[in-house]
Amino acid sequence: MKNKIALITGATSGIGKATALTLAKMGFDIIGTGRRADRLEELGRELSAEVRFLPLVFDVRDREKVGKILGNLPADWSAIDVLINNAGNAHGMDPIQTGSLDDWDAMMDINVKGLLYVSKAIIPGMTERNSGMIINIGSIAGKEVYPNGNVYCGSKHAVDAITKGMRIDLNPFGIKVIAIHPGMVDTEFSLVRFKGDEARAESVYKGFVPLYAQDIADIVEFVVNRPSHVVLADIVVLPTAQASATLVKKNLS
Repeated sequence: MKNKIALITGATSGIGKATALTLAKMGFDIIGTGRRADRLEELGRELSAEVRFLPLVFDVRDREKVGKILGNLPADWSAIDVLINNAGNAHGMDPIQTGSLDDWDAMMDINVKGLLYVSKAIIPGMTERNSGMIINIGSIAGKEVYPNGNVYCGSKHAVDAITKGMRIDLNPFGIKVIAIHPGMVDTEFSLVRFKGDEARAESVYKGFVPLYAQDIADIVEFVVNRPSHVVLADIVVLPTAQASATLVKKNLS
């Protein structure tokens, strides 16, 4: 994978960071985006010295900044081979009748519109070159709906539908489009969802072995390594203890 470039949104933690480190070991040069400059600097120090790293600090919700930054990449960074739309968040877990409009806006803006803004900036280069790969990180919440998941589930169902639409529209250009839908992954996800309540966030993963960020990064590595005629279009991955969005075998004794 030498001389190939991967752009990963939300590369400052969790799945995004694990994926950046994994692809760098494969030889990819990495463009990592995120809102926290210090985290991107830390990632840069952890990446292999044999690959190049371009940190880009912006919020995927900011349409103007996304377009300006990604539309003006240095010439030697402009040919993106793999785009990984990883940035996403859950905010709150309230029933629809008491949900927060601010939480709803955040989820739709990050999970759906942010993915679209970044993709809009990168896809024209791929279609011009008739090559490329887009990996959208979805969720089991994009396949099922669960109590109090309402708008978050809606945002991830949108990611699923958009991915399918991308695959159809980009088929004439030979661009692979993949969705990876994880179940319960132990990252900062629950800490954000529960707005910094560490005890509540930690309780989500007690009593069973969840997925970890590296598990998803390993799947990305496998997907990227498939022959040119093979595309793993739609992947749902769960921890062994999880049978559905709501059914998890826990041992809390």
